[in-house]
Amino acid sequence: MTRDTPNLAPRALWQRLQARERRLVALAAAVVMLALLWGVALAPALRTLREADGQRAALQAQAQRMQQLALEATALKALPRMTLPEALRALEAAVQQRLGDSAKLSVVGDRANVTLKDAPAAGLAQWLTDARVNARAAPLEARLMRSSASAPGAAVTWNGTLSLGLPSP
Repeated sequence: MTRDTPNLAPRALWQRLQARERRLVALAAAVVMLALLWGVALAPALRTLREADGQRAALQAQAQRMQQLALEATALKALPRMTLPEALRALEAAVQQRLGDSAKLSVVGDRANVTLKDAPAAGLAQWLTDARVNARAAPLEARLMRSSASAPGAAVTWNGTLSLGLPSP
């Protein structure tokens, strides 16, 4: 290194700066450090804190729903066993009461098949609940399509087939 080549070491550069320039460089470095601290540490933590209440409420609702389902499953397990003829009578009654002429029921062994034609969604939901609780029938397979014939704003109807497992004899 010759005498006329300036020394480019950081300490030498710092020493060559005037006091005002040193303060400005220090201030710029502090601003950059604060921006890094905000972007890496503080902003994600604050976002997590803001979202925590909503997430906690959603998880509590989910836990409550799971507890309801567990209670329902326990209640269903506690029901007395039902014979196949009793289950068929309960299922036929539920079909007539909830679905009427929009459903046809056929039974093969311990499996009930229901064919739906323009069955109202609300009636279908109630019928499925009745079938599960009153006839102890569990859905095995569903091939449903939303009816395209309904006008906009009209009640939703379904077409297709449902297969339910009946209690074993």
